[in-house]
Amino acid sequence: MPLEAWTILKILNWTTAYFRSYHIEEPRADAEILLAHTLSTQRINLYLDYDRPLEPKELEGFKGLIRRRLQREPVAYIVGKKGFRSLNLKVTPDVLIPRPETETLVEAALAIIPVGPSAEPMRILDLGTGSGAVILALASERAGHIFYAVDRSENALAVARDNARKYGIEHSITFLQGHWFEAVHDRERRFHLIVSNPPYISHSDFDRLAPEILQYEPREALDGGPEGLDAIRLIIKKAGDYIIPGGWLVFEIGHDQRASVEKLIAASGAYTDFRVLKDYSGLDRVVRARAK
Repeated sequence: MPLEAWTILKILNWTTAYFRSYHIEEPRADAEILLAHTLSTQRINLYLDYDRPLEPKELEGFKGLIRRRLQREPVAYIVGKKGFRSLNLKVTPDVLIPRPETETLVEAALAIIPVGPSAEPMRILDLGTGSGAVILALASERAGHIFYAVDRSENALAVARDNARKYGIEHSITFLQGHWFEAVHDRERRFHLIVSNPPYISHSDFDRLAPEILQYEPREALDGGPEGLDAIRLIIKKAGDYIIPGGWLVFEIGHDQRASVEKLIAASGAYTDFRVLKDYSGLDRVVRARAK
């Protein structure tokens, strides 16, 4: 990159073309997010001040971010945050980057949780909370209920706690470290709703993931075993012991796993009202079932 004065608009146009030449999937958006981060401003402000030249230190800092992106490091990890619904969440390589399709999981859970105060607050458990995206969205949009978040990674829980503190809801959520239900072994038949975005990528699909995912995101949050069903199978098998009769299990699945998951649900004999919800792309994404 020439060491001449670069305006905001000029550097955005150059970076977009440069990213495109390296087959970066969303070159313009990535350029804008990284430049806004460099300048400590919002993306919209780039166009309100598009003819401002960058200072040498700003240009040098931006070039460093460009180099990281060309190594396929996800933008969310570079800037340390990712938007999810109304939240702007801290993310680190210890947690999975929240995806838009997971909003379908949140919406399915919100449809079950009453709005406003109720005679008996619901107890909601999030298994494999990661950044806390799902449980924080639920706690922020359905205040007055009781929320629990489980993850086996203490580093992931630290990120989730930071996000909860940012939005002032840390006292609404109990964070527990443990492997799936081990963290709540003493709370059988206590939860009205269990939600989860478990790992569900099969081994045959894993090596075909984009380098941003394969090289940077935590494998334990993605790897669902040979068929992608290891965690899902465990959750289906055990969740019925922790949900009150008539309570709900809601979890995310891979777009091609509906038939396999339906068989697991039926074989368990623990659920009724099985339903699969589609995400914004029209793909099977979320399973909802009621405990008997």
